[in-house]
Amino acid sequence: MKLFLLMMLAFVQPAPDVSGPVPENETAAPLSDAHKQGLSCVAAFAIVASEQERGVESALRYPLLSERGRIYAGQIGEKVMAETGQSREQVRDAILTAVADQQAKAKDVAEPAEIIAAEMAKCLPLLEAELPAKPTPTLNQCAVLMQMAYEEVYQQEKLSKMAQDLKTLAFVLDSRAREQMRGEGKSGNESDIILTLIREELEAEQAHQSGQTELDVDHCFTLAAPDKKVQSFEH
Repeated sequence: MKLFLLMMLAFVQPAPDVSGPVPENETAAPLSDAHKQGLSCVAAFAIVASEQERGVESALRYPLLSERGRIYAGQIGEKVMAETGQSREQVRDAILTAVADQQAKAKDVAEPAEIIAAEMAKCLPLLEAELPAKPTPTLNQCAVLMQMAYEEVYQQEKLSKMAQDLKTLAFVLDSRAREQMRGEGKSGNESDIILTLIREELEAEQAHQSGQTELDVDHCFTLAAPDKKVQSFEH
């Protein structure tokens, strides 16, 4: 569950200014029902994000959770630690237990996806309240965003594994964007102009957002996936 581990990194890593081991707080308060629900949701999001990464059809019906799930995990983890005095390791163990519990429940039913579906019905409204979904980018915007991401990583790492993966994704999205514009009757030069204008807009936005974008970049990975996955997600 690679994505789950990435989500855990949002709060299980020690703070950078800690100079020595932090003693365990023996007076930590127990988890409240609200804390348990929040950690259970983190576990559910981690499971779904992992399945989305593998292309599991039932998971692709939900919003993409790799980024928002990670941020939510960090927020819930910090909140639980602040309100209970529990350590990062204790919170991490509580989430691992929640994941194991949900996976164990799924083994005992005829339709395992129903277990996660029931949990997601409770958790998605909490996620939307804490982290409203970002605007969904168009195919053209995704083509430009992935090219910009590749160029940024290439400047730092040359042709690293990540740079090569981003280059491939950028090529796929650019090809699909141009194919779509051809279907709309646009010439190659018109497509070049459209993509250039989009890049200028995105660069201007990122300049005002400290290099960040307000768009849901995760959707771009969905658009770059094989057609069957894209259709499953969008329908």
